[in-house]
Amino acid sequence: MERLKTEEGLLALRERLCLEQREEEKPEIRVCCGTGCSAAGGPEVLEAFSEEAEKQDLTVKLVATGCQGWCEKGPLVAIEPQDLFYQRVDPFDVPQILDLTVSRGRPIERFLYTGPTGEVTPRRDDVPFYKKQMRIILRNCGRIDAGSIYDAIRVGGYEALAKVLSNMTPEEVVDTIKRSGLRGRGGAGFPSGVKWEFCRAEKGKVKYLICNGDEGDPGAFMDRSVLEGDPHSIIEGMAIAAYAIGNIAMGFIYVRAEYPLAVTSLRRAIHQAEQLGLLGEDILGSGFSLKIEIKKGAGAFVCGEETGLMASIEGKRGMPRSRPPFPAQSGLWGKPSNINNVKTFASVPVIINRGAEWYNSIGTERSKGTQVFALTGKVKNTGLIELPMGTTIREIVYDIGDGILDNKKCKAIQIGGPSGGCIPEELFDTPIDFDSLTSAGAMMGSGGLVVMDESDCMVDIARFFLTFTQAESCGKCPPCRIGTYQMLKTLERIVKGEGQPGDIEYLETLGKEIKATSLCGLGQTAPNPVLTTIRYFREEYEAHIHDKYCPAHVCTALGRYRIIDEECLLCGLCKDVCEVQAVTVGRKRFFIDTDKCDGCGSCLAVCPSEAIVVERPEKKKVVA
Repeated sequence: MERLKTEEGLLALRERLCLEQREEEKPEIRVCCGTGCSAAGGPEVLEAFSEEAEKQDLTVKLVATGCQGWCEKGPLVAIEPQDLFYQRVDPFDVPQILDLTVSRGRPIERFLYTGPTGEVTPRRDDVPFYKKQMRIILRNCGRIDAGSIYDAIRVGGYEALAKVLSNMTPEEVVDTIKRSGLRGRGGAGFPSGVKWEFCRAEKGKVKYLICNGDEGDPGAFMDRSVLEGDPHSIIEGMAIAAYAIGNIAMGFIYVRAEYPLAVTSLRRAIHQAEQLGLLGEDILGSGFSLKIEIKKGAGAFVCGEETGLMASIEGKRGMPRSRPPFPAQSGLWGKPSNINNVKTFASVPVIINRGAEWYNSIGTERSKGTQVFALTGKVKNTGLIELPMGTTIREIVYDIGDGILDNKKCKAIQIGGPSGGCIPEELFDTPIDFDSLTSAGAMMGSGGLVVMDESDCMVDIARFFLTFTQAESCGKCPPCRIGTYQMLKTLERIVKGEGQPGDIEYLETLGKEIKATSLCGLGQTAPNPVLTTIRYFREEYEAHIHDKYCPAHVCTALGRYRIIDEECLLCGLCKDVCEVQAVTVGRKRFFIDTDKCDGCGSCLAVCPSEAIVVERPEKKKVVA
């Protein structure tokens, strides 16, 4: 691997790589080996292609890619030059694919997307899941070999860095990012160019650059997928930021230890970039130098907050500190520091290459560019998606997600991770951008988006998310440490049927106090799931507290259990599992003694004919 010394050398290498690919003229098979498809058998499919190609004496180019997005349909396989996109490929299918598709050029319809009316779609970009997407951050994920720096260079990797080092001053770079309107993709949405400018203003001081890859939201895998599938875009973005800010002594990528594929991918990418002269000393002969190290986090959610993250890098317990001073003035080891998210850094090279005006034209007035979401929950199509800011929630759920599982009614989405908020179905025409979500009581967050249907209890959903944030509280400040504990205990009482009049007002008051007085972003946003569910689903809280009834039948301690005689099979399973002996046998029927029943839900779980129902208890008459 010969070290590149000039911009011209990099461009010449890219031209040679493109020429070699055109001259090869051999089929290319790209197999998704991201975490999702790896769990579904992607590496086994790749190995089967390698072995079978040798058996059939076929010359093919096999590429292990990062996440291709549509996790619901994995393992995913893309085949060129036929431009075919196959889903749910099994190792046993490989011989047929090589024989019919690769050798004879015939598509196999059962692997292609089939629409609701039976139409078959061979191309990936024509599939409804991808059709409305605009992949800027994910531009290379699923299209290149994440383990090859040459593949990254072939599709334009490090071109923006070379342009910056040879043709732009640091001030021009900062101005470009400011004019683009790029805002931090880690959750807070602070303008990235302004952040760089603040740190650059600390003249003559040693500084540090940090990439925040501490993605702790349950069900979120956006940063992980970029780190696995396109690590060189983050390295390039960090190098451009370091050049713009100036005097960067070291760059750190803080990534969760639970992301082994991401850590392996990053280590390999950093080593390759150093060998090729795109990282380290005197990058491309410009005199500019940057060294990057990986710091593995132990999995504390609070380390996603920038001051807690810096404490962790310093070897201390990850606990936030009060601000000011802000990291741009006093951050890592007391030195000026700049922290951006994985997706923020991945956006930078594209902005440099295509221009601030181009990026600024995408999105809404105050939210530019695209955002990546992990679409999960009760939706038919789950996976990783990237959309222009301003796309509505309805488009995501029904056009990209293809609606709700089992054709149930959609109830709400939870957006922004465990500290985000729940938005009801009647507000699904809300555009997704920083300001609109804040107005709705939620937030952009890092990009988690969970879809919920009519069978979900919003009180229990609030309890679930608050359980997570309360457990992840570092305990440093009383509002978060004590306040979230008290909110959680109140919610636990409510779902057990022990709610009391005034609990809703207590939760509202306590939530607002926690938001106003907590030290860091974790505490300030922790009450969001509770406050938004009260705001939009207050009737469910009232049913739990006043009627002792859960409309969604999730909270098993609430409601009156009854056996429908016409549906009962007389199997006796409900009687066998009832520990309080509330199920008794009458004349050719079973019935439940409501005075004995403790609402554990065991009978409901084992009934094979769904003969047991939970009804709203009758209100006791008050005798004057």
